[in-house]
Amino acid sequence: MTHASLMQQITDYANRADPYPLYAELRRNPVHRDETGSYVVSTHYDIISLLHDPRISSDIHNRAAPADAGLSQEEADGVLPPTFLKLDPPEHDRLRAMTNRPFGPPHSPRRIDGMQGELRTIVTDLINGLDGDTIDLVDRFSYPFPVTVICRLLGIPRDDEAKFHGWADTVVSSLDPQHGQDTTERDRAAQEARVQLGMYLNGLIEDRRKSPGDDLLSQLIAGHGPEGAMTSMEVLSTAALLLVAGHETTVNLISNGMLTLLRHPDVLDRLRDDPRLAVPIVEELLRYEPPVQMLPNRTPITAIEVHGVAIPKGAPLCLVVAAGNRDPQRFEDPDRFDPDRKDIQHLGLGSGIHSCFGAPLARLEAQIALVELARRLERPRLVEDPPPYRQNAVLRGPRQLAIAIDGVRP
Repeated sequence: MTHASLMQQITDYANRADPYPLYAELRRNPVHRDETGSYVVSTHYDIISLLHDPRISSDIHNRAAPADAGLSQEEADGVLPPTFLKLDPPEHDRLRAMTNRPFGPPHSPRRIDGMQGELRTIVTDLINGLDGDTIDLVDRFSYPFPVTVICRLLGIPRDDEAKFHGWADTVVSSLDPQHGQDTTERDRAAQEARVQLGMYLNGLIEDRRKSPGDDLLSQLIAGHGPEGAMTSMEVLSTAALLLVAGHETTVNLISNGMLTLLRHPDVLDRLRDDPRLAVPIVEELLRYEPPVQMLPNRTPITAIEVHGVAIPKGAPLCLVVAAGNRDPQRFEDPDRFDPDRKDIQHLGLGSGIHSCFGAPLARLEAQIALVELARRLERPRLVEDPPPYRQNAVLRGPRQLAIAIDGVRP
């Protein structure tokens, strides 16, 4: 089997339900060029080294032959500036610091922890609404939960949350490639949703400038650090980032998490009896079934050597973190789901300066969600295994997760 055909198989939807045997084969040659000319890295220690290497750029414009593939539709159209996820220092550090100041430690250490009560209320309301003997967990719970959280975090008025959900759903659905299908109508709808969302957020930003509140959007606008305040376009770009990236990973984390627990009923029973187990369960899930499988848009800004392979300046670089998370050189019995592992230092939320910005919130959302689902769903069981997956090979998770239940406990 050639390496080119191996990468084609990994991205083939037919292998979406279980790409891990292919990742094991990928690790046999830790660095290779695929059919597109991209250098693919698949072992844990090489990936973590590159994530901390200042010679590795996240800016697509450092590619020897820049392509629109690394840009969001808004960036490709020139509508929005790139988010800090796609920038390098010092601009990355400036925008990330300005976003982090009102979001988390050390300047706002209680922002996320202080949301626990609201998160539990949202989860309770969603579970209370689960009726019937079969539910689609993605549609009824995993998706609406983090989108509602982002709305509350940004300060979206409650009356507007339904509109916001609709735009988010349309935009996010366009992230999944539909090979061999006519996507014209879907792409048109997504572009219209982006325009409507941008106009709405822009209006909300102007309102917050005049009448600031204690929400994250108001604090992004105000700016209180040495970096100063963001421009309106930077606020708009950051808000859009929080909407998409801020819930995409969590949807997959919760859905992959419940799927894994239903496949391991002994762990589900333990979680029902001991909610404290949620913390190691979520960490093991981030290793075992990471919501982001690979980081395809890295570029060396100078020639480098990895595992004896010379990678030229400007070459496309893809880091397959899901393969690194199951590297037997790093983890004992890596294909076993084991929340009792003593050392779960995974790559599920990245590492280095581009580690997942929303990690504290994603962890807390997943912990609360899985505890309450385990506690309240009566005799949950999978209707279809494997479930249908999303098309996207990078953001991997079930498109639907049908679960049969005997009822919902109070």
